[in-house]
Amino acid sequence: MSATPLNQKLLAGGALPGIYGGVETPSRFSEVASEFRALTTTCAVYDLGWRAKIIVTGKDRQRWLNGMVTNNIKDLQLNHGNYSFLLNPQGRIQGDLYVFNRGDYLLIDTDQSQLEPLTKALQRYIIMDDVHLTDAGDKIAAIGVAGTTSGEVLQRAGIDTSGLERMQLIDPVWNNIGISIVRTGNDDLPTWELWAAVENIDKLWDALVHAGTTPVGTEALERLRILTGAPKYGTDIRDRDLPQETEQKHALNFTKGCYIGQEIVERIRSRGNVHRSFTGFTFTGNAPSPGAKLQADGK
Repeated sequence: MSATPLNQKLLAGGALPGIYGGVETPSRFSEVASEFRALTTTCAVYDLGWRAKIIVTGKDRQRWLNGMVTNNIKDLQLNHGNYSFLLNPQGRIQGDLYVFNRGDYLLIDTDQSQLEPLTKALQRYIIMDDVHLTDAGDKIAAIGVAGTTSGEVLQRAGIDTSGLERMQLIDPVWNNIGISIVRTGNDDLPTWELWAAVENIDKLWDALVHAGTTPVGTEALERLRILTGAPKYGTDIRDRDLPQETEQKHALNFTKGCYIGQEIVERIRSRGNVHRSFTGFTFTGNAPSPGAKLQADGK
């Protein structure tokens, strides 16, 4: 099992180990409830090394990737990104990913657990196209920051995020280190991703902790993910699911033209209904185990 670039440093500092997104990364640093409070009410910092980065180069990259995924890639503004599904010809979801237009290349961001199957699926469709996929996991590492005071804390650390739109990134120089900042959250719950070279990610982590962030692990992140209703591929989204069943409308574009599985997606849209939908439930007492059948009045 591989580990994130920060994992060894964080475990040495007392974090508890865990597995998330296909790699080893801290599950928690202290009490999960207090870490969750930091995520939602003050400011928290967390390891995002379980996210994978794929660089897409070649003169056909935008046209080609636009024909692979469900969202509009060819019209992405410079240094902006969006969320997409990769489907099979039957319209079933094979994975999810974020795509950013970096000018000379496209950058795909996904879970490490999806890196190999997504890469294989995409490479299968590179035929006569000038397109090259490169795993950038040994070059780029990432940290997440979230919470209602996160903008102020980032400012104290010397990182200016003012004016950033959602899914926009900038590339400032911080303490003589080149970093990238992506705004991923909204005004109700500001969240940010900070990308840096693997050899510099520990300096960025230390500066954020010194500025007043609370380190949190994946157990608290999972609580936040469930609270905000963000489905995770492999847990909530399966390879049998159709895009409209997930309620992730921001992953779909209906004017971009053809892509793999598009006929099925368009057919569902024209008929206006699906057989099942992703939704949340509130339980009293202990939550059921994953995969348990839920019944109401015997149904």
